[in-house]
Amino acid sequence: MKVGVVTFPGSLDDVDAQRAVRLGGHEAVALWHGDHDLRGVDAVVLPGGFSYGDYLRCGAISRFSPVMTEVVEAAGRGMPVLGICNGFQILCESHLLPGALIRNQRQKFLCLDQRLRIERTDTPWTAAYAEGQEVVIALKNGEGAFVADDETLDRLEGEGQVVARYLGENPNGSLRDIAGISNERGNVVGLMPHPEHSVEELCGTGTDGLGFFALATLAAEVFA
Repeated sequence: MKVGVVTFPGSLDDVDAQRAVRLGGHEAVALWHGDHDLRGVDAVVLPGGFSYGDYLRCGAISRFSPVMTEVVEAAGRGMPVLGICNGFQILCESHLLPGALIRNQRQKFLCLDQRLRIERTDTPWTAAYAEGQEVVIALKNGEGAFVADDETLDRLEGEGQVVARYLGENPNGSLRDIAGISNERGNVVGLMPHPEHSVEELCGTGTDGLGFFALATLAAEVFA
């Protein structure tokens, strides 16, 4: 599969995401925030970083990038889209996912090896995991607390749209320990931890994050 990785001004982890895509067995295609087409890719990753310097709000300016017009339209047709950290913020600002990410509860940037439980596995991005599987993935954020009103939270829980949940002490104050969510269809996933930093034994937390980039063929075909 061809997986596009978008670079915004201020993106930090785009090259890491491209490497993770290749380690997952796919072709990484670099996309620029000013692109008006997706260059024939089969899936898109919005990487972590500080797009447009996080001015106004994290992801608030990025949602108006030309490439996001294409991403929103493609997601509506079923294309798999993964937003990591800042990419998760952009997905929320673009209304592809509900809720918002706000300042960490302790008002500090954090960086740690985080235990997670994978809770939804019928998405292209999580099909390589078993439901309930516990993993350790790098987490680094300053505005990583997921919030939404009770009605939205109940809907996410009731419809199985919570993709991953923090285990142990809640690192950033995310409501209901939510680390990642999906849209109802499951093709769009937002994740605050950084699986692209957990894809090799040599560096980071091991390889627990590699499953997010496997894009299991069967799952991908469902959303084609």
